[in-house]
Amino acid sequence: MTVALCWCLLLFCLDVSRPELPVAQAGSVPSAGKTLVWGPGLEANIVLPARFFYIQTVDGSGRNLTTSPGEKTFEVKIVSPVEQFTRIWIQVLDRQDGSFLVRYRMYASYSELHIHIMLKNKHVAKSPYVLEGPVYHEGCNCPQPSGATWEEHMKCPQSFPQIDKDLSVFPSVDPDRNAQEIPQRFGQRQSLCHYTIKDNKIYVKTFGEHVGFRIFMDAILLSLTRKVWLPDMEFFVNLGDWPLEKRKPTEKIHPIFSWCGSNNTRDIVMPTYDLTESVLETMGRVSLDMMSVQANTGPPWPLKNATAFWRGRDSRQERLELVKLSRAHPEMIDAAFTNFFFFKHDESLYGPLVKHVSFFDFFKYKYQINIDGTVAAYRLPYLLAGDSVVLKQDSGYYEHFYDELQPWEHYIPIRADLGDLLEKIQWARDHDDQVRKITQTAQQFARNHLMGDSIFCYHYKLFQKYAKLQVTEPRVRKGMELVDQPTDDLFPCSCHRTRTHTQKKDEL
Repeated sequence: MTVALCWCLLLFCLDVSRPELPVAQAGSVPSAGKTLVWGPGLEANIVLPARFFYIQTVDGSGRNLTTSPGEKTFEVKIVSPVEQFTRIWIQVLDRQDGSFLVRYRMYASYSELHIHIMLKNKHVAKSPYVLEGPVYHEGCNCPQPSGATWEEHMKCPQSFPQIDKDLSVFPSVDPDRNAQEIPQRFGQRQSLCHYTIKDNKIYVKTFGEHVGFRIFMDAILLSLTRKVWLPDMEFFVNLGDWPLEKRKPTEKIHPIFSWCGSNNTRDIVMPTYDLTESVLETMGRVSLDMMSVQANTGPPWPLKNATAFWRGRDSRQERLELVKLSRAHPEMIDAAFTNFFFFKHDESLYGPLVKHVSFFDFFKYKYQINIDGTVAAYRLPYLLAGDSVVLKQDSGYYEHFYDELQPWEHYIPIRADLGDLLEKIQWARDHDDQVRKITQTAQQFARNHLMGDSIFCYHYKLFQKYAKLQVTEPRVRKGMELVDQPTDDLFPCSCHRTRTHTQKKDEL
């Protein structure tokens, strides 16, 4: 059986909605031979900033462990047969549910890698796993010439609901018209980036005063173009919080890429800069990412505090109402501000400020309140991945994955004005088994749909489908500058791939 097939079967088997799965008894001993290992980090062709794979502990009778057998249960080593020292940082993250997430970040490329997974000096499952190279690190500029091949390697889905929905209002895209009209319409008051991708090189021109967030868009484009050959295209990115295109589809609308969408706008939504940066900088400069949160989900469910928890800044009126509710009902809600900015004149009413709490400490509480900030609260992916249930405010704002979430399946819905929040918290306390199932379903959704491979797939599919709508040739416009790939003088790589004339023709 191939690694890919094992991976797909295992995702099916570990579906938390299947309670008939055999579960190991307390005190069961892990079996090296029956324990399961799968994931994209076992595939040489899947290049990610931090590669990862999973271990599901299984006992000798073939039953899955559902509690941790111990943080140090498994030892993972990654070596190259032709290199004495491998420049790879490895972390084995205990998810406390019988499964482990192993992540590793490569700082050089290798002709071949061997992944050894050991349990008390015995090889686990099919260990050692051999990645027949070349195995490229994140900094290696070696794009796969064929987008279809890259998608197949990445196991990208055929489509994403939000992409199809966003692009459905654009029968065609005219780069020439957009290049003239969008800066005139938005360029004076808003902060925008005008990008052109041409021959897999990135060119940009900025509009507006506050263009610092351009670094996030540059970063994902640079990373993507190192991995796969992007189609030629021209597009505008909104660098602000609020989505911009407020016209109706029957009017003359312009395609604007934004990190947040709303029911009253027609922007094309991308994964947020926050989630995207956490993918790019996993095991780098960020401390909160979709992998680290899975190993820091707080105490076991029965030991969590049965209080609804929230911390944040004063970026919306409902957040003031939440703090007021917390003061009136401290036995049900623990909510406080860590920063005042928008309603500074009300600080005496809703203060004093409290110290910042580590995000991982949020999960000491069973119930997490998710309320919009200036737009959608970008913490939701991390809350879903934790081991607490989310009480999500009804909102007109959304991120790229909200369309795939279902109330009462992935979260507990609360009214926009928080009028039923106390009632929903009481319901959660009275229906602990149902709430536990919602928590696990949400957690599984985050694990399957919000990890780094999915974020790269989403960006690629969006760009690919958008590029096909173009009716005039994308061009490098006057005033655009080249966004250079960073140089890696310490660990350069040799790319074995070339792009043929046939491959160029196939994409036309």
